[in-house]
Amino acid sequence: MPHHISRKTGSCPDTARKTVLKTVCQYNSAPLSDADMQKLTDIAKDYCAVKNYVYQRYGGINSLPKLYPGYTVQNEMTASGLRSELGIPSVYFYLAVFDALGDIKSQWARTKTAVRKSVGGNASFTEEERHYLRFLIKTNDAFEGVLMQKPPADWKLPAEIRNRYSALSERLQDETGRLHRYLCRKVRRCQVKPHSVTCDGFFSSGGTHRYADHGIYLTTKERRKRIFIPLTDGNQYKSQIYVKLFPERNGVELKAAIQTAVRVHPDYVSHVGISLGMSAMVTTHEGHIYGEKLGIYQNRLSGWIREQTGKYNANRGAAPGRAKYTSKKHRMQEFLHSYINMELNRFLREEKPKAVYLPKLPPPKGNGAVKKINYSAAMWQRGYIRERLEQKCREQSVELVKVYAKDISRQCSRCGAYGHTTHRNFSCPACGFETDTKRNAACNAKKRGYTPDNPCTGKDYQNKA
Repeated sequence: MPHHISRKTGSCPDTARKTVLKTVCQYNSAPLSDADMQKLTDIAKDYCAVKNYVYQRYGGINSLPKLYPGYTVQNEMTASGLRSELGIPSVYFYLAVFDALGDIKSQWARTKTAVRKSVGGNASFTEEERHYLRFLIKTNDAFEGVLMQKPPADWKLPAEIRNRYSALSERLQDETGRLHRYLCRKVRRCQVKPHSVTCDGFFSSGGTHRYADHGIYLTTKERRKRIFIPLTDGNQYKSQIYVKLFPERNGVELKAAIQTAVRVHPDYVSHVGISLGMSAMVTTHEGHIYGEKLGIYQNRLSGWIREQTGKYNANRGAAPGRAKYTSKKHRMQEFLHSYINMELNRFLREEKPKAVYLPKLPPPKGNGAVKKINYSAAMWQRGYIRERLEQKCREQSVELVKVYAKDISRQCSRCGAYGHTTHRNFSCPACGFETDTKRNAACNAKKRGYTPDNPCTGKDYQNKA
């Protein structure tokens, strides 16, 4: 089994992009008035209503031909009269429409992935039948034609693609109808229409906001009237921003995607294998630990949530409020995220890696019998840690390589034999090697990913995957 499963998420220093996309946040410096907060909440509710209307109308199979490039949906939404009915500014209205279209396209991508996985796991199909179904899923016009039950002659395929389809269908002869019915059946099971329940934010573009006076002016539903939000910094961004609302504390969070310069460090030359954990965040192949208090902070958060959930359920009949709970939970999560980012920055600063080798972890499993452990596992910020590590590696032009992770903790990093793990200790009965379990996994990660003949782990990766 090859150990290399993914080429990269960063890039080598000599081929790094000059800029990388980064999300920056801004916050209000003073609480908004109740009246201004209500105006923003009204916009968020209307924005959510527009999105749900688009989900319901265009999230099904029959609307699949209208999704690309989306102008048909835009024209139909203009003619629907929904914007006049809600009284929402046109810029917010069309931002909501295209926001919803993006969600629908993402849902279709997830559906295709699920169907493709189902095809690969169906033992009744021959290899040619699997290849034919994968061709249909990959080719948008063919996929659309099957779902719309159009004859193949009416599919809008380029000449080269149509020749490939003809060759595949001729080999299968009369079996294509059965495969088409299978594909339709699987899509109906997997495809769901998105729906938004929370109305806590909306997108804003240059036509609906203006930076000035160390703050931002946002357009409201009232004609020619804007509300002013004082900000903690004087930065101004020309890109779209997402306005997230926190009515419980009369606050807002602005998120903007910007292009930031990639930093190149000539002294970053080491190759580092790492392993992620719930108690110690990052353990390197040399035994260095970063984020050793992660487990303490996560247990503190999960224990508090478990306690508050019990109190809430016991008093559910009295309809207790959740404002204080939501506010404190947000503060605790932000503290945890701040600690994670600080330790990841320290990891890159002290290890000075040219390449980082990370095991590709399996998806989370179902809940166990012990609720306390379930809460702790649910609070594990694994996805956030991986996301922030990928982003920081891109910003610092560090190669982040994901390696095959099966038995990476059980296999001895010295001799390759399978050993025993007890709590955090690993011991190998073959060679007598003993070390920390996470350090052993980190050593195996580097061993599986690093190729001395290609230090930037570039060319041979896809061939070995």
